[in-house]
Amino acid sequence: MVDYIKLGLRVGLEVHQQLDTRHKLFCNCPTILEDDYVLEIVRRLRPVKSELGEVDPAALFEYKRGREFVYQVTRNSTCLVEMDEEPPHPINREAVEIALTTALMLGSKPVDEIHVMRKEVIDGSNTTGFQRTAIVAMGGQLRCGGRLIGIQTICLEEDAARKIREDGRRVVYRLDRLGIPLIEIATEPDIRTPREAREVALAIGRILRATGRVKRGLGTIRQDLNISIEGGAKTEVKGVQELDLIPKVIEYEVSRQLRLLELREKLRERTSPQELEFNPVDVTEILKGSKSRIIRRGLKRGYRIYALRLKKLSGLIGFELQPGRRFGTELSDYARFWGGVTGIIHTDELPGYGITEEETEMLRKAVGATGKDAVIITIGPRENCIEGLKAVYERVLEAFKGVPEETRAARPDGTTSYSRPRPGAARMYPETDIPPMVVSRELIERLRENLPKTLEERVEEIMMRDGLNRELAEAVVDSEYYRAYEEAVAVGVSPTIAARILTQTIKSLRRSGVPVEKIGEHHLTQLFRALSEGKIVKEAIEDVLSWIARNPEKDISDALQALGIETLTEEEVIKLIDEIIEANKEEIIKAGPRALGIVMKRLMRQIRGRFDGGKAKRLVEKMLKEKGASPTMA
Repeated sequence: MVDYIKLGLRVGLEVHQQLDTRHKLFCNCPTILEDDYVLEIVRRLRPVKSELGEVDPAALFEYKRGREFVYQVTRNSTCLVEMDEEPPHPINREAVEIALTTALMLGSKPVDEIHVMRKEVIDGSNTTGFQRTAIVAMGGQLRCGGRLIGIQTICLEEDAARKIREDGRRVVYRLDRLGIPLIEIATEPDIRTPREAREVALAIGRILRATGRVKRGLGTIRQDLNISIEGGAKTEVKGVQELDLIPKVIEYEVSRQLRLLELREKLRERTSPQELEFNPVDVTEILKGSKSRIIRRGLKRGYRIYALRLKKLSGLIGFELQPGRRFGTELSDYARFWGGVTGIIHTDELPGYGITEEETEMLRKAVGATGKDAVIITIGPRENCIEGLKAVYERVLEAFKGVPEETRAARPDGTTSYSRPRPGAARMYPETDIPPMVVSRELIERLRENLPKTLEERVEEIMMRDGLNRELAEAVVDSEYYRAYEEAVAVGVSPTIAARILTQTIKSLRRSGVPVEKIGEHHLTQLFRALSEGKIVKEAIEDVLSWIARNPEKDISDALQALGIETLTEEEVIKLIDEIIEANKEEIIKAGPRALGIVMKRLMRQIRGRFDGGKAKRLVEKMLKEKGASPTMA
């Protein structure tokens, strides 16, 4: 078992959560996502020097990728501010108050004035080339598992545009998400184990949900992790969306850093950076007759093939760093991002990919490599190949030092891939279009006097008030549907039924692939009102929710009509029971105690989703008893 304390693991967590406000952070557009757009605009972005005369390395990296950005403008949730054709409006006061409320719940100290800054980001996710962000509070702490985790900063910033697709160097974004208020809570690097990181993220999420003013659903909350071990380096892993993935990401990153330190020693034992030369060789003619599909496809496009010799590194390019990801995979990431090539092939995996042993030997000979050397090849336009191999060469030189500081992207399996260099201080500069906002003592005191209940207080409250057991009460309070639960109970729906629908039924539908994130709170309000008025029975809930999830622009009445769900009266059900009993007299008499099941099976085929099953069972029992005592059933 890994001793993370002994390894000196340090983790800092950044939680980014969308706020549920009426308007965006710097304009009056609503904070909604749309399924369509009305026009497209095309932009290219480039970095600029900071006030210190420096260019941020992360921004320079994105610029060198030479990408073109297409922005889809939506009808309702986009205006000239998102298109960068109009200055931003003053900061959204509603969002500020939510962020300050969160800060007070964490014991953070609010700033006296909120100053908006520009954070340079030219990956295309913002039309301006920067993200607007502001520190709202500093300091504070969170008690988790008996330990205190320090809070570094609480910021308010605008969310990025929504990436729709990426086609080579052309990236398409939709502007509906751009500008939605986002709170960022950054902890000190006090977290010591992967499990503790998950617990801290969960605790922060619960505090945010306790405000009742955050958006819920896929993509509304994201976690970034800053991870390091003793002897390693600070690595930022971005975009962890699932809570349960956090421990795995940390475990894999620790493993990766340990393996990179091990690789460093192996490299130093074999050679030195001075012995490695950057001397790419055009080997197109050597491989032009290859039957490899990769080679043939590239040559058909008019691409060239270049090779690079890495002296005495045979066997180390295939060195495993994470499950399914080797040192060669990292080199391929670098070649792809810096050179724009599709990747690399190396001799540790040859013969392979249709490249024969004979062709491999010809490659070695072309670059002057022996059996102790590794050879890297890549395919693409000449300039891309050279840049890609240069990135590979420089990454290998970095490997002699150990673990490089970089930003990595989380993958669904918990492993990570290279994303870009870590940004520096040069990326931040003041936003001159937005005046500072004074945070008055009166505002802070008003917010402090009206702090929301904690989730634990809410759990105790609904256990006492509604009679739910702790497990179900915690599930409701910890879910994204707490407000819907309160509304359901208010209109007379059984607390237990409402809780099970919102926690168990919806979770079951999600596992079945139903897009439940498209079910809005207004749908749930309509559903529970219909349930309380007897227009729908609980047996029909799953079908109705499934239909609404696939038709979110409709309402519950549309679902009932489309599904043919019309509740039956008690008189109508009694008539159906009577018909079933009369039609199956002999079978029912012979069945004895099994008669109830026989009648219920036939009855439910006709009334499922249109009458309460529990009530139907009681009616059947009553009528069987009455019929059994009559001469006609004797």
